[in-house]
Amino acid sequence: MPIVPAILALPLLLPPRPSDAETGSAFAARIATLDDAGRYAAARDQILAGNVPDFLRDLVPVTIEGTASASGPHEVTVFVTPEYLAVGCDDDHVQMPLDFLTAAEIARTTGFALPTSRVVDAIYQEAVLRLEPIPLPAGSQMRSMAYVLEHDSRVAAEREEQLDTGGAGAWLPGELVAGTNKDVVLTNELRYRPGQEAIYGWHTSDGKPIQSLSLYHGSTYADYSHGIRLVASTVLVDGEPMSYFAALADPTIAPLLSSEGPIASAERLLYPRAPR
Repeated sequence: MPIVPAILALPLLLPPRPSDAETGSAFAARIATLDDAGRYAAARDQILAGNVPDFLRDLVPVTIEGTASASGPHEVTVFVTPEYLAVGCDDDHVQMPLDFLTAAEIARTTGFALPTSRVVDAIYQEAVLRLEPIPLPAGSQMRSMAYVLEHDSRVAAEREEQLDTGGAGAWLPGELVAGTNKDVVLTNELRYRPGQEAIYGWHTSDGKPIQSLSLYHGSTYADYSHGIRLVASTVLVDGEPMSYFAALADPTIAPLLSSEGPIASAERLLYPRAPR
């Protein structure tokens, strides 16, 4: 395991959680009647103000190894939030689905990035706690806070069941969790389909995702099944720090991070255009 430089050992760079910050349930009740854009903006403001659970603040390393080119084997370690972005405290929080526009804004503001589909696969493989997806009936209500809260409640019940039966092993809060949501991801396809968002994941116990890479939805769409996991903009390549974006563009390293090969100037994908 590579030695983590001090700069990468820092937690998620957000302000401390304010002493008078809303709990997740209070926040959910306040935004329940807002439209989609209003909910996303409210969640963004809370997250950037530091109203996130403590267990989200320490990044988790995920290492990907392989021979991606004639240069031989390489090892890349990315640093990710242990779960999806949520508003509230450890004991009372709500995981907030966000559209690509809002997710990209949070990533830009905090100096972070979003995963690729291959990084999502690696996160699932290294997760200490893997929960089975819980799809809810499809329909217009998928975007409502009622659905978000129902899904949150079912995920919490599944987690508790695993803990009670020992199925979660030695998992502790702050360790890597996967399987609960689809990820909003970066892909070259976003260059050719401006105004869209890319989603991928929701792995089942056989390691296969329910959601293949899809750009069906516009960049202002989110529903209860979506989650935002942030990736540090610095990675370790063979033990040495390197920009995540530079690694994605490097033909010798990118295949470890991207199933589609190099993604040039991936940072520019975090400046999406809203659909007309």
